[in-house]
Amino acid sequence: MSRLNSFHLAPALWREPFVLEGEEARHLTRVLRARAGDTVRLFDGQGRWGLFRIAEAGKRDARLDLLEEHRAPEPAAPLILAVGWSKGLRRGFLLEKAVELGASAVWFWQAARSQGDVPDGGKEGWERQLTAAAKQCGAVWLPAIRTFAGPSDVALAAEGMGSKVLCWEKEDARLINPDALVNPRGCVAVLGPEGGLDEREAFVFRGRGFTPVSLGPSILRFETAAAFVLSLHLWAASRDDAPAAPESRPRT
Repeated sequence: MSRLNSFHLAPALWREPFVLEGEEARHLTRVLRARAGDTVRLFDGQGRWGLFRIAEAGKRDARLDLLEEHRAPEPAAPLILAVGWSKGLRRGFLLEKAVELGASAVWFWQAARSQGDVPDGGKEGWERQLTAAAKQCGAVWLPAIRTFAGPSDVALAAEGMGSKVLCWEKEDARLINPDALVNPRGCVAVLGPEGGLDEREAFVFRGRGFTPVSLGPSILRFETAAAFVLSLHLWAASRDDAPAAPESRPRT
């Protein structure tokens, strides 16, 4: 059986009658020219997915009948990337890799060397980028996105997490250990913006329990550093001795 086309249906709309609207419906009916009777895959971005048969394909929406429903377990060791606000040109790459490599959340925070101001409520286009990446790779979880005014707010939000890591280009004593990223109570990994962390920001994070680590001898672009951390976490969390999946809990 060939791979089915995937579409995002928001959790609030995951109910009978199942109706796909907006961009997702246009992609289904106008781009792919799907017809009544075709089978597609829908996911809600919070671990739920299912197979559906198209009952009616209109010009503006599509009505679907549920054939089977599934729920993927929550990540056993959630990873949150807290990234200093940086150039929008490469931010899309970061969001794409966050989906493909399984980040639980992405926190953008205002840094001293940020280029521009982080928006208070995020941007509408971010969800489209996350959804597009999930449709391509088959993911059923979408990272939650939050924005913060500065390092102190990030540190406060990270209270209670099982592991807190500060990826700092000036740290040369401790090379990052992938095991530090895998914790059943979650891990927050802080990355600086393009241009790196300010000394005062590093002081704030270190004072709130973040362990400074190095990502190696090269100074990495922020999106490269993010992909590197995500890959280390995915590898470490996929081992046979990785933590077991926790009971269901609210997402950060």
